[in-house]
This record gives sequence, structure tokens and C-alpha cells, in this order.
Amino acid sequence: MAITAPAFISLLICSAFSFSFGDALSLDYYEKTCPSVEDIVMNTVKEAFKEDKTVPAAVLRMHFHDCFIRGCDASVLLDKFGNSKVEKSGPPNLSLHAFFVIDNAKAAVEAACPGVVSCADILALAARDAVVLAGGPNWDVPKGRKDGRTSLASETRQLPAPTFNLSQLQQSFSQRGLDLGDLVALSGGHSLGFSHCSSFQNRLQNFDPTHDIDPSINPSFAASLKKVCPAHSQVKNAGSNLDPSPTMFDNTYYKLILQGKSLFSSDQALLTSPSTKSLVYQYSGSRKAFYEAFAKSMIKMSSITGGQEVRTHCRMVN
Repeated sequence: MAITAPAFISLLICSAFSFSFGDALSLDYYEKTCPSVEDIVMNTVKEAFKEDKTVPAAVLRMHFHDCFIRGCDASVLLDKFGNSKVEKSGPPNLSLHAFFVIDNAKAAVEAACPGVVSCADILALAARDAVVLAGGPNWDVPKGRKDGRTSLASETRQLPAPTFNLSQLQQSFSQRGLDLGDLVALSGGHSLGFSHCSSFQNRLQNFDPTHDIDPSINPSFAASLKKVCPAHSQVKNAGSNLDPSPTMFDNTYYKLILQGKSLFSSDQALLTSPSTKSLVYQYSGSRKAFYEAFAKSMIKMSSITGGQEVRTHCRMVN
């Protein structure tokens, strides 16, 4: 997340289900039942990365989109079954790709430890490994998630939108037990990837009653984006990289925000409160501080649980 950014969509909801944190998760969950699982997943992600440098952005985005709906339950991996459209069919997920990475990892894990490791755990491990391969931080992934049996396209409306202001972002994250610190750190995932014009077009034309272009965007940057994304353009897949090094995980994202060169309104919104602005400055000046915060918040986010089973195949319920 061609790579597509963690595309966010609107959330003004009263959730019909609840999230829980870390139910039965532990670092040594598979110590006796599948001790090789982490090596297997890493090797699979590594092989995919050799062939396609967009894999880290895609897998990280996939993990975000999974955890923000029903918790980290691999519901985003399910193919259509019955009459209901699944999460893959939701507008923000139509550009998700690299599902083959999880399929391949699951097949390899099943060969070694049949019926033991959940797809949700494999996705959480793969997201960590993808970040590491892109040059980002490493962290220990708690394990023991279960896979969900429900996947609905309609629920993808709960993903936060690229047009969100800070209060809307804060509401979205807080509903998942994540605070402003997590919001700023996890937004650094935008270090990786590409975004289609539709996710930031609102900043380039008819921004508000008094401004055609978002006044918080660097004018020369806006001009360059308008060339790529002219008004009413029908060019398929037009867009922009999220930063100049879209396959490298680093802290450039925060530097771009301070320069007015971030793509999304939701990115620039991080400068609208003293606490979040302070963190943007901190992470722009210290890759180490960002990496530590990102790893901590990834553990927190990926510990939102909600599944019921260990699937044999990640694309279908048992």
C-alpha cells in the first residue's frame, strides 16, 4: 500500500462489535507446537521481496486494514462466500495486493505444523518481516491470534479517511484502544507506498470556500501533484509515491510533513495540536525515536484480537 498507501475511508460509527487486547497472546505461543513458524514466514516474505519491492508496503497495509475492522483476525484475507461481499470488495481494499505472500507462508507453515498456526498470526509476522526487509525496525510479535469467520465489505467504511482532521483521526484510533502517540507513530507507515489521486485530490481543487488549494500544502509540491492529477482526469492508476523512497522504511515521512509535502490531509493534520506536532518534530529528527515508537505501537495494534478458529486455508473459513 503498484504500492498503494494505507488508504483510509470514513468512520462515524457506533461499532456493532467490541475489540479486545492480547487475549492469550504470548511470545512463545508456538514454542512447542510450531517452533519454526517465524523462520518459515520470514523466508517466504524474503523470497517475495526479492521479486517485488512493493511487497512490504502491501503487506503492512493489509495488516492495518485487517486490524482496524474486527481486530487482527485475518478477515481481510477471506474470499467471497455466500451472498455477502467480503472486506476485499470494500472500496479502500480494492487496491490491496500481495495476498500471495500470505498464501505461500500459510502453505509452508501448514506443511510443517498442520492446523496449528492462524492466518492472523502469519499476517502479523509477515507485516513485521516486511518492515524489517524495507530497512525498518524489528520487534517481537506476540502470537496466539485466532482467525475470524466474518468479513463484510460494508465494514470497511470504518477505516479512517485521508481527508480526516485530527479529531476524526483521534476518534477512530481511540475506538480501537489506540492513543495520539500511536496515531503519530503508526502514521509513519506512510513511509512506504503509493497513493492514487483520489486520496489527495481534495487538497488540489476546490479545497474550501476561500481556497482552491489546501493552504497547508507547499505550493510547488501542489503544482507538481496537479500535473499528475489534473481535475477530472480519467487516467487509471495515476498518483504519487508517498515519499521519494517509497520502498524504504525511514523517517522521511515526518520531514515531508514539516515541509508541507505530505500527500494526505490526515498527514498534515498531525501538526494541528501541540502534542502531535511535537512528536512529528521528534521523529523527523530521530529515526531511532521513530523506530522505537513504531515498534511499540505495532505491538499494541496487532494485539487487538477477535477471531474464533485456526483456518486451514486463509481465503476461506473452515
